[in-house]
Amino acid sequence: MATTSVSPLSTFRHRSPIISTPNPFLSLSPIIKTSKISAVHVSTTTTTTTTMPSSDLPEAQAHPSLEIIGGASESILPVLNATLTRNRYNPFPFFGWNRHVETIYASFFRTRPDVRLRRECLRTKDNGSVALDWVSGDDRQLPPDSPLLILLPGLTGGSGDSYVRHMLVRARSKGWRVVVFNSRGCGDSPVTTPQFYSASFIGDMHEVVEHVSSRYPKANLYAVGWSLGANILVRYLGQESHSSPLSGAVSLCNPFNLVIADEDFHKGFNNVYDKALAKSLCNIFKNHALLFEDIGGEYNIPLAANAKSVRDFDQGLTRVSFGFKSVDDYYSNSSSSDTIMHVRIPLLCIQAANDPIAPSRGIPREDIKENPNCLLIVTPKGGHLGWVAGVDAPRGAPWTDPVVMDYLEHLERGALKGITSCSNTVEVEQCTEGSYSLKV
Repeated sequence: MATTSVSPLSTFRHRSPIISTPNPFLSLSPIIKTSKISAVHVSTTTTTTTTMPSSDLPEAQAHPSLEIIGGASESILPVLNATLTRNRYNPFPFFGWNRHVETIYASFFRTRPDVRLRRECLRTKDNGSVALDWVSGDDRQLPPDSPLLILLPGLTGGSGDSYVRHMLVRARSKGWRVVVFNSRGCGDSPVTTPQFYSASFIGDMHEVVEHVSSRYPKANLYAVGWSLGANILVRYLGQESHSSPLSGAVSLCNPFNLVIADEDFHKGFNNVYDKALAKSLCNIFKNHALLFEDIGGEYNIPLAANAKSVRDFDQGLTRVSFGFKSVDDYYSNSSSSDTIMHVRIPLLCIQAANDPIAPSRGIPREDIKENPNCLLIVTPKGGHLGWVAGVDAPRGAPWTDPVVMDYLEHLERGALKGITSCSNTVEVEQCTEGSYSLKV
């Protein structure tokens, strides 16, 4: 397909198709760790809401199994009540009874929508690379002011993962422009320097947001992150609180406190996820091992290359790459629970109370309650990236997808009271179709 290549940042493009073959456990992605929030029991019979007007109470009672808290409850919950009432959280029989069954079922058996994607490889300022996958043809079919949604998959995840595809298809059906941000080495993204990515590193996120914002200056920007991608997104929002052009965001299955998540990751059946994710990390590393040949310093390349756990990989490679003195130092200083208090745009967080990888006790509930921009919804079940419930269960989209999309559309319409969405007004050259289409 003949195209032109125009980009405000330094970019390069693949000239041959890349086929992404997802690992079944990629959708288990973000194995991360979490810190200091005390355990909170999520009741299956009561709702923790907020200062709701009395006229709204009957609607709020329509979803009694959910824990709903947050400083933005009064402004956000009313617009979600209809969705939560219509889309009650009723776990699908058999698969929803156990968090591990639900997690594994969703990872292996959830359908994967067929979407034609166009890849753009963005060269970052440190000479690294990330891959941006756009829906093929949208440059011609959508107006330049269509709302733009950035999707951040979990650890080792990418645009081929089923949960990402379902969200992409739903947003696209509403007329939204969508781009999947594949981190370094993920989703067949090229690795051009001896550094991958981490839970603490927001540099690539900053450059991706800047890049897509400059390409579509008339569009409002939003982002959705899952698991490790959610941790990175919330850290970005907290650290870039006064400068991010995003108008709203959603965090799903966020491990929040990586110290706590790391503690739970080594317990019982969770070791299965740990080993599966470690294997995926090793596979990514081995594809780019030559970049790390003869590297000095504190790196332990044999440990990383043969990691039996995510902690091994982080100890041998990740924590050294990003300047942490130990893996525990890396986890304790990379948690989004420490930055959520600084978020200044509308943020919806959805968690599962029985998530084996993102523990409920790691959710920073008090900071969410005190932040007027945040709302937290905790479902009684769901596992990790499972949520096998709702009208599309058991093999279709997660229960969260219609809730997320309704929330984003309300933001785009400016329907939330007391929260202002920012939009860009700078002018820039028109973007054209990329250098090839691919089916992944």
